Amino acid sequence: MTTTHHICLLPGDGIGPEITAEAVKVLGAIGERSGASFRFTEALLGGAAIDATGSALPEETLAAAHAADAVLLAAIGGPKWDTTSPDKPRPEQGLLGIRKALGLYANLRPVKIFDALKDASSLKPEYLEGVDMLIVRELTGGLYFGDRARQRSVPGAATGGGPGQRAYDTMDYREFEIERIARVAFEAARTRRGKVHSVDKANVLESSRLWREIVHRLHAAEFSDVELVDQLVDNSAMQLVRWPAQFDVMVTENMFGDILSDEASMLTGSLGMLASASLGDGTALYEPSHGSAPDIAGQGIANPLAMLLSVELMLRMSFGMAEAADALGAAIEGVLADGWRTRDIADASTLPQKMVGTTAMGDLIVERMRG
Repeated sequence: MTTTHHICLLPGDGIGPEITAEAVKVLGAIGERSGASFRFTEALLGGAAIDATGSALPEETLAAAHAADAVLLAAIGGPKWDTTSPDKPRPEQGLLGIRKALGLYANLRPVKIFDALKDASSLKPEYLEGVDMLIVRELTGGLYFGDRARQRSVPGAATGGGPGQRAYDTMDYREFEIERIARVAFEAARTRRGKVHSVDKANVLESSRLWREIVHRLHAAEFSDVELVDQLVDNSAMQLVRWPAQFDVMVTENMFGDILSDEASMLTGSLGMLASASLGDGTALYEPSHGSAPDIAGQGIANPLAMLLSVELMLRMSFGMAEAADALGAAIEGVLADGWRTRDIADASTLPQKMVGTTAMGDLIVERMRG
């Protein structure tokens, strides 16, 4: 009997539709070799949703996400929808909203160095030996979801002490939010090399002091077999480019994780190589870590590999298709080892005939999977 997996597709904005098409194509090839089938429901999110409905997260999209077995999101946003007005919708509200609505509190971002891409990294190859880390980012708390306000006329808010504007965002964490994300990190470390770096700013922030207290309590009670290292976020930023191989699992709050995972992507050579999985209480969501790249949208040159690596995570974590996930991962490694590159991961040694666009890269992956 054929197993059918229902996927909610959120192509979003910019290059999103282009890389989504490659994901659908690759999933078709995976279905051929595995006997599984995939059913797709496409919905709007981000700027495209704002244009069509006035909302970055329409109710129809939420319903489609809840009804699916997994959600595959491409990318959202762009200058067209940039605004500083608190009264106008922004694409990012759709992304934050769907994470919250689905209860997706844990974002997992694997950072793996492909041998073929060592020269594409911003670090010298010798600094990349042994780099294989997992960044676990808390996804539904912190500054992005705390109380916020912008006041238009506040005494003493302007330079010189006169009336001016004031704004604030509150970093707010509750005990259970910290405990559940720390548990995800410790459990992941047990399946890897047994080490967790807990990243905070406990020398300054009260929320970080609570973070450290809860992480240590959970570690002592349930995960004493895992090595725990406390690290301040500014030091972590430095260590990522100084000695990245020291990290196995890194766990941190929402904003710190957002920044550090983008920094870590440069170890791989491009944001176009970093996949992610968002897990929690509801339907899991998978997405590349890069943005919508509106400057290259429609040109057919976007790198689809982060999207395809997100498909690999989806196969493994939501559908239990480890063999298919391994085959996809091997196909990506093989194509890169053969020298094929999109523009963002090319270097001076890349031959012109080995430079390919979005569609051709997807075709190469499919061809390799079909053998």
